[in-house]
Amino acid sequence: MSQSKPSPRTPRLLETSRIYLRPFEITDVDAYFPGLFDAEMRRLTGTQNSFTRTQVERYIENAAQDDSRLMLLIALQENDQIIGDVVLMDMHAKNRSAHIRVAIDRAEHQGKGYGSEALRLMLDYGFGICNLHRIELEVYAFNKRAIRTYEKLGFQREGVKRDALFYNHQYHDAIQMSMLENEFRQRHMKDQTEND
Repeated sequence: MSQSKPSPRTPRLLETSRIYLRPFEITDVDAYFPGLFDAEMRRLTGTQNSFTRTQVERYIENAAQDDSRLMLLIALQENDQIIGDVVLMDMHAKNRSAHIRVAIDRAEHQGKGYGSEALRLMLDYGFGICNLHRIELEVYAFNKRAIRTYEKLGFQREGVKRDALFYNHQYHDAIQMSMLENEFRQRHMKDQTEND
């Protein structure tokens, strides 16, 4: 996922000093597509299917038209390198809820806090702009690093879906987690006012 650079017209929707989040463009397919075949990323996300380039193009085009989804690329400020994506999806206006997911590509970008930054930006956007009340996620029990990240951000464990994923000859549990708007504001908006 590292070759694509945004065109001059591509807006930076959300940003920190190290990363920014921007919409996908169809020209990003070449950079995004190879990451779908990274063995470790497939394991961590439980990806069982294979995708063609055409399917990925269609997915990106459809996601851009879907009002219940906000799918953004994560790029580095220093060189515009795409390092992953973050998605708010299944946004439900009446329940004011959504599901969130994040993926940081290759190991060289993992463990540096980029995923946490992208999640915090997207949570702030979800609660502060989209007026969501609840944002939830699901993570496989073997993904200890992601679980620690989500807990540090303030996600609460709600339950376990036993044997939810069959991968690499065995079943794995999925942990369900969520955050409510007041929990986000208490934890993260305090940080923001202290830094202002």
